[in-house]
Amino acid sequence: MAPPRSFTWSRRVFLTLLTGFVLVPVYVMVSSSLKPLADVTGKFRWLPSGLTFRPYIDIWSTVPLAKYFVNSLVVAGAATVCSVVIAVFAAYAVSRYAFHGKRVFTVTVLSTQMFPGILFLLPLFLLYVNIGNATGIALFGSRGGLILTYLTFSLPFSIWMLIGYFDSVPRDLDEAALVDGCGPLGALFRVVVPAAIPGIVAVAVYAFMTAWGEVLFASVMTNDTTRTLAVGLQGYSTQNNVYWNQIMAASLVVSVPVVAGFLLLQRYLVAGLTAGAVK
Repeated sequence: MAPPRSFTWSRRVFLTLLTGFVLVPVYVMVSSSLKPLADVTGKFRWLPSGLTFRPYIDIWSTVPLAKYFVNSLVVAGAATVCSVVIAVFAAYAVSRYAFHGKRVFTVTVLSTQMFPGILFLLPLFLLYVNIGNATGIALFGSRGGLILTYLTFSLPFSIWMLIGYFDSVPRDLDEAALVDGCGPLGALFRVVVPAAIPGIVAVAVYAFMTAWGEVLFASVMTNDTTRTLAVGLQGYSTQNNVYWNQIMAASLVVSVPVVAGFLLLQRYLVAGLTAGAVK
């Protein structure tokens, strides 16, 4: 039976308003990035009087955006790889084996998501400084220290999510692999991991997005050499001026890797989130 006409029109109106709510800020960002600075700081116009691509050229010289881009790629990429590798082993062990403290481990992993990130800022800062003073290993102000910091955010959720996904993979596959002569690691990499690709991709996307856009810890744990994009965008605001058009242009540029990756991996992400949430 067809829905009532009033419901159809109400749905159209609601979806139109929702689409406008989402697209209007994007339009303002794009249009502002194509305006001269005088037009952006003046009275706002929905239709720009003139378009220029100069802000997209100036963003690379106003601040060392390329260096920040490389730092973000290295930190986010390394944090993603480490998070996925560790989470795969940990989740497989929890999903397939019984051991003492299993429930305590899973509850502890999940409970870490209850605490705000700022709660760990000062302890990590003091820990990194003391380790550097005692051993000479420079964690504070380094990419390695920032990667370890991001693992504290992404790893617990990654383990918890993959546990649910591995539980949905039939154990018969493991047993068949063991019968064919595979060991536990062979069963993991030859059977379970290929079957769990959607869940692993979902975990990787989550870990990368968490590290790519994080601001609080990156603003404290980095210096001029290791600064990431999320913090480096503040360089477009100086004591004398705020380059709004360049800020909008740089924001669009730094969003390209995340948006492109999400669009390419969308079907894996949706499948991984759905299968990992429903057993």
